[in-house]
Parts: sequence; structure tokens; C-alpha cells
Amino acid sequence: MRFTWGKRIISAVALGALTLSLASAQQATVEEGKRKTKYRTNPQYSDLARRMGLTGKVKIEIVIAPDGHVKSSRAIGGHPVLVQSCLDAVRDWKFESGPEETTQVLEFEFKI
Repeated sequence: MRFTWGKRIISAVALGALTLSLASAQQATVEEGKRKTKYRTNPQYSDLARRMGLTGKVKIEIVIAPDGHVKSSRAIGGHPVLVQSCLDAVRDWKFESGPEETTQVLEFEFKI
């Protein structure tokens, strides 16, 4: 009896760890032909979003200064619960320097 419960507990822990790692996987797509990223951080899949089982895409428009830092960002699509973590993440992104300010659209995909 003990052996069976031990296997169940180990299986449940392993399944929980796998689910958590998959739920936090996001992908960011940057349009081709635009400035390349030098540094990026991924948005966090919040506890609320995870409990609600939210998935989907979020689009963020960013303005990149000539020195490569993100000057401003705004959401142009996506679930409000997912949007904030994307806005927080892109604030820290760094891009290659350029001759002038540029605008790009980033798309993040949240999957479970």
C-alpha cells in the first residue's frame, strides 16, 4: 500500500512540475527587417492567468530610442490579464542602436 501511494505522490509532483514549466513558456516574435534584440526577458505567466487557464496571443507596440532602449510600449491586443506581464517584460529589453527612433510590434504567445 505504501509503495502505491509513494508512486502516486511522485507522479503528481512530476506532473505538477511539468505543467508549471509548460505554462510559463512564452514565445516572442519580432517582425523581420526590424531592429534586432540584444537583451530580452520573457513575460511571466501570472498565478491568476494560470488559475484561469488563460492562453492566447498578446501584441505590444514599442517605440525604440536610437540608443536601443524601449522608450514606450502599449498593448494593441490580447487578454488584459496577460498584457501587463508583457508590458513589464519589454520595459527591460535592449535593441541594437539605430539612426532614429523606430516602432515595432511584438507578439507573445501564452500556451499551457
